Amino acid sequence: MSVSPPTILLIGASRGLGYAMATEFLEKGWNVVGTVRGGGSRTSLHDLADKYNGRVDIETLDICQPGQIKALDKRLSGKIFDVLFVNAGTTNRDPTQTIGEVSTEDFVHVMVTNSLSPMRVVESLAHHVAPTGLIGVMSSGQGSISNNETGLREVYRGTKAALNMFMRSFAARQDPSRPMVVMAPGWVKTDLGGPDARLTIDESIPKLVNVLIAKKERPGLEYLDYLGRTVPW
Repeated sequence: MSVSPPTILLIGASRGLGYAMATEFLEKGWNVVGTVRGGGSRTSLHDLADKYNGRVDIETLDICQPGQIKALDKRLSGKIFDVLFVNAGTTNRDPTQTIGEVSTEDFVHVMVTNSLSPMRVVESLAHHVAPTGLIGVMSSGQGSISNNETGLREVYRGTKAALNMFMRSFAARQDPSRPMVVMAPGWVKTDLGGPDARLTIDESIPKLVNVLIAKKERPGLEYLDYLGRTVPW
């Protein structure tokens, strides 16, 4: 009997870390349902879908639009995934600002994008994940309260710490056998990480995907980095 390959629902897969994750899962034999933001423009994920004919489905989603989350939930009716992973991240226009300096507008934008919206996706789409499937979000090592000894990037840090807390609240309401994870990919050279970051995408993402696949076999919520090491909350 043929066995269908496992499938990941990857939220935010058009570029950067999300696109690299989609590529890595495909190379490991998985199928990918990936989301891109609207606008009709072609993305790298569309090129990937052409390369892996029939193994990539593309959905449109802006996670900051609750109505689009509900619409995606309806479009996915009857589909069950082995992994749901939400990849989202932004920062304020001047990341050097202290929390007392940031504008309310910037604070709200970053908090909604990095914390509230990923959790809305998780809450809305978790029922599409198999009972033993993995639910995860892209956090950051900068979301660790214990490890914050320098300050800096204060708004971004705070939103990722909030995301971690919200995932702990979500986990507390789930079956304890459910595998869940908040991931710290390391400081990676992307549009968000910047050119001075310590890691390339190729140095981070293949290892991160291995960690996710291994985590699928372990119950409960963990905060892990791209090497599989536990990050202190």
